[in-house]
Amino acid sequence: MSKVCNISGKRVMFGNNRSKAMNKTRRRFNINLVRKRFYIPEEDRWVTLNIKASVLKTINKNGIYAVLKRAQEKGQLK
Repeated sequence: MSKVCNISGKRVMFGNNRSKAMNKTRRRFNINLVRKRFYIPEEDRWVTLNIKASVLKTINKNGIYAVLKRAQEKGQLK
């Protein structure tokens, strides 16, 4: 499973660990990804999405249909 949010398109970021001696070693900043099933009553079907926890909070606030519709308008969904 790739670490990409299906709604926002956010990906893993890369950076450095810095020690007290200022040594640089590469590291990853993973996103808080959740695999979740949603029921869309307007279309009478279930959808499985890999989304960030912050997008899950947005879905709980605005509703799954509104969030999917806005993401489709922005071209983030296929």
